[in-house]
Amino acid sequence: MATTIESSNAGAASKKKHLGIPEAIFVEDVDSFMKQPGNDTADAVLRKLDEQYQKYKYMELNLAQKKLRLKSQIPQIKQTLEILRHMQKKKDTTDPMETHFLLADNVYCKASVPPTDKVCLWLGANVMLEYDIDEAQSLLEKNLATASRNLESLEEDLDFLRDQFTTTEVNMARVYNWDVKRRSKDNVLKSAERS
Repeated sequence: MATTIESSNAGAASKKKHLGIPEAIFVEDVDSFMKQPGNDTADAVLRKLDEQYQKYKYMELNLAQKKLRLKSQIPQIKQTLEILRHMQKKKDTTDPMETHFLLADNVYCKASVPPTDKVCLWLGANVMLEYDIDEAQSLLEKNLATASRNLESLEEDLDFLRDQFTTTEVNMARVYNWDVKRRSKDNVLKSAERS
């Protein structure tokens, strides 16, 4: 009984991982598949499969864009964390910190920053908030962990999506080949009837 529950939990966990992506079912027996309601002609089935394939392509595009955003966001968070750690070391001293900051693309300005225990973080959507260095560090560490987790999840979803591409392509090929065989049988029968 325990193994059944564990295996059902594992199955539920794998479905939750790819919640938004419908699973492509492999068509093992094309004859029985084509006899199902709604599968009137091979062309109609191929259109459905192609529509499903295009939906997978669209999902892949969206996931790839999210992946690129996360891949650029993670190094920025790491760099900001490094700066915060450096500022934390310097906050107990009286010496100002010399640095360069970005004014515009490839234009930097030299600055002298006095020791401080407050920092301002861009949160996005033109919002900036002031935090204590410790609060900012914990927020950024949490954001880094979340972004890394999301990136791993996206990688898994993209792998799952590639499997769905393959399954859908194989299904399309199997249905097409089934139709070609059916047509050739019909042609042979028609030519045999004529003679």
